[in-house]
Amino acid sequence: MIIIGIGVDIVDNSRIKKSIKNKKFISRIFSKKEIYYSKKFNNKVNFFSKRFAAKESLAKAIGTGFRSNLNFNDITIVNDKYGKPSYELNSKVKKLIYSKFKVKKIKISLSLADEKKYSIAFSVIHK
Repeated sequence: MIIIGIGVDIVDNSRIKKSIKNKKFISRIFSKKEIYYSKKFNNKVNFFSKRFAAKESLAKAIGTGFRSNLNFNDITIVNDKYGKPSYELNSKVKKLIYSKFKVKKIKISLSLADEKKYSIAFSVIHK
């Protein structure tokens, strides 16, 4: 595989802790699927912090940031039955990636980690 984009982001969990008290922030940043899935977790701060970092790291890997009509809730972070995180992208994000990199098929790898104060995400786009 050839790497065509790399992105990393780190988030101060205290910043997200303040932000998630605002329901508008949650609905603007996180998909309905993520909001629903968050109900299963006691530590919502780390749950949302890791996903915020993941969305930022993907926008950096694409190279656009949150421009070109790319919105946070266009990107959903899901976990498989073993807990491995991955991206679920809507068609708008896929089209943006395909047109930016001039590719027909991609794979995106995602790694998440958190500690008491910080959460981090690392994304790699492969072709």
